[in-house]
Amino acid sequence: MPAELRSSSHGQTLVLTISQPDLRNALNPAIYAAGTEALNVAERSAEVRSVVITGADGMFGAGGCLERLQAHGAPLREAEEASIEALHNWIETIRAYPKPVVAAVEGAATGAGFALALACDLVVASRSARFAMPDSHAGLSPGGGASWSLAHALPRAMAAELLMCGDPVPADRLHALGVINRLAEPGGTLTTALELAQTLNGRAPNALASIKELLNEAGHGTLNAHLGLEHQHFVRNLHHANAGESIAALQDKRAPKYR
Repeated sequence: MPAELRSSSHGQTLVLTISQPDLRNALNPAIYAAGTEALNVAERSAEVRSVVITGADGMFGAGGCLERLQAHGAPLREAEEASIEALHNWIETIRAYPKPVVAAVEGAATGAGFALALACDLVVASRSARFAMPDSHAGLSPGGGASWSLAHALPRAMAAELLMCGDPVPADRLHALGVINRLAEPGGTLTTALELAQTLNGRAPNALASIKELLNEAGHGTLNAHLGLEHQHFVRNLHHANAGESIAALQDKRAPKYR
């Protein structure tokens, strides 16, 4: 069956589903491009407040297809470099996307699949899910920003173990380490992710966009510089119409209607 990235709407949440069951939802350039395009379109839609990325048939996503890598060989090295660039474009798009992105992981998330989950703002995983960066087993180094994400999320020794040893890690261990936000029973991951997304949909979109930008910038400069950035965002959001709506809703004892 051909690889595809299916999209569906659940209220104000866009769900993107990776589907290539014959290859354990192995990621490929077509899926990378479709994911980037889907987020670019959703960014312009006021109807979309959040995005959930998941995989079909109880599997989140495997890394890039090794058979495809081997089939290319040296003469088509440029094509493989273009594939890596497409993956990195999708990862960067997720990070820069101003709305929350939640990964809903069932089964395995390996290689590029693990990197994709790490790029999301929040991760919901099945208790039976397994995560791995097995590149070292194939004599390769990681891609998709996995080394950056793990280095920022974990102590160096733990990040080194995941990347150098490349062995599968259970979801509960990553949950204890703070990499995973929510654990769900097998088969219930998407439901839990949608519930989390619904909570996010009830927050002011401009405030969430500011929080995401602040998180992305944290650690890149001095505390003084970051305080200045927080000041700018706070003042901007204070004078946004949604701040007034929040106060009015509190006084009226109703749910706010953000725009």
